[in-house]
This record gives sequence, structure tokens and C-alpha cells, in this order.
Amino acid sequence: MHVKKGDKVMVISGKDKGKTGVILAAFPKKDRVVVEGVNIVKKHAKPSQDNPQGGIISREAAIHVSNVMPIDPKTGQPTRVGYKEVDGKKVRVAKKSGEKLD
Repeated sequence: MHVKKGDKVMVISGKDKGKTGVILAAFPKKDRVVVEGVNIVKKHAKPSQDNPQGGIISREAAIHVSNVMPIDPKTGQPTRVGYKEVDGKKVRVAKKSGEKLD
């Protein structure tokens, strides 16, 4: 996957197009990510130890990884991801500016 947990990303397609946020969770086997403040859904929750009241809860749902792009740290624009080898380690770099993403 071209993104990972903690990356600042922009949604490039779908109903939340243009929104930015930080990746809260990544699911590589399913090719999905959960982005902070994006794809909010309402879930009905039974009363439990954590939520004694129960009711309707708003939370982020996963979106497909192809719908997000990392944000270039230099320009603040969405960018594609390239890979370079630095000191024998594979590092992700922004295609637009060449800045390291890791």
C-alpha cells in the first residue's frame, strides 16, 4: 500500500472528495483505510460497559485505498508516491517535490 497509519491524506474521489485527514487505521489485506473525519456513518449501539446509554453513534467507516493520496509535506498538494533507497533502506518519497514521506 502507498499509505500507512499516521499519514496525512486527501480524498480524491467519492462523496468526501477534497477532504483531508490522518489515517487512523489501515487494512492492507482488504485494501482499505480509515481516515479521520471522512466517511462518517451512524451505528446503532446496544447499551454496554463502554456505552451504558446506547443509542446512535457517529464514527468513521473504511474507504478504499485508491480513493486517497498522501499530501506532499512541502507543497500541501496531493501527490503520488515513489520509492528511493537511502542508506540501504527503502524510503517513500513524494513525486511532486521529492520530499521524504516517512
